[in-house]
Amino acid sequence: MSDASEYAALRSGALLFDRSDRVRFRFGGPRAAELLTGLVTNDVLSLSPGQGQYAAALTPKGKIAADLRIFADDDGLVTDTSFRAGESWRGLVRKYVNPRVAPYRDITAETRHLAIYGSKSAQLVAAATGVDGDTLRALQPYSHVGMTIAGGSMMISRVTELEIEGYEIIAPAAVEAQVRSRLLAEGALTGGAGTWDIVRIEAGWPEWGIDMNETTIAQEANLDSLGAISYTKGCYTGQETVARVHFRGHVNKFLRRLHFVSASVPPMNAELVDDSGKVVGDVRSVALSPRAGGVAIAMVRREVSPGTTLVARWDGGECTMQVAPNEKGAAG
Repeated sequence: MSDASEYAALRSGALLFDRSDRVRFRFGGPRAAELLTGLVTNDVLSLSPGQGQYAAALTPKGKIAADLRIFADDDGLVTDTSFRAGESWRGLVRKYVNPRVAPYRDITAETRHLAIYGSKSAQLVAAATGVDGDTLRALQPYSHVGMTIAGGSMMISRVTELEIEGYEIIAPAAVEAQVRSRLLAEGALTGGAGTWDIVRIEAGWPEWGIDMNETTIAQEANLDSLGAISYTKGCYTGQETVARVHFRGHVNKFLRRLHFVSASVPPMNAELVDDSGKVVGDVRSVALSPRAGGVAIAMVRREVSPGTTLVARWDGGECTMQVAPNEKGAAG
């Protein structure tokens, strides 16, 4: 099925994406939340079982080492981060989390991660799992419900990172085929990486290793507006830089969404130039959307206003791009 057909299915039904390449950890013990809250930008101690949050782990200089989701349940905490950020997160956990105080294990190999997005996603997940559809729709972002399937525990979370309804399931590897077959039997279609990138970029949701990395300050990636930063919690690694930006100033550049109409698709790292010839940013993620045309996420200087037309230049080509209005993810 083509990206265009998959994209259309998001509006009329639901797509099933396999996100099992993401890296998952489980943390236990009475001090797990205390140790994690000292390692990430959000307030893990505020979570009750069934709740979750978006957060980031930073370097001592306040740069983004990994972004992740954190889910609390009756057995402790589960963290979930991208494949690209996985090794960085693994290294931070091994360095800063004492397993005698907060026992942890990498559960990536023993679990699978399925994502169902689309206008009928709640209906399909409810039919496939037996969880009430209204219960799913009422979940707050990153909140989740648990259930037992074939003797294993499965977690279904509501995720609002894209501009369309979606739920993500972390389940034991042994029941993946059963869960997948139920979702497909209820009408879900299989979605590919190309379609995922289109809807992610449309939503302006940053991907670690592409749009942000260990050279990016948290606010440059809009992690504050994405709800990943608590300014009232206790100390954590990298807090000084984040607090200084928030209370005393601002970043000089940040991720923005752009649109373009061109047969040429700008590559990653293409320069963005204003009408005076000044370089004001660079392109990060790019996709061609069946609905919105050319869409991109770029790092752009603060003084560039929404609606401004810029020129993307690279070796062998150029195209015009327009900064989009301010929204939830990569801002305008």
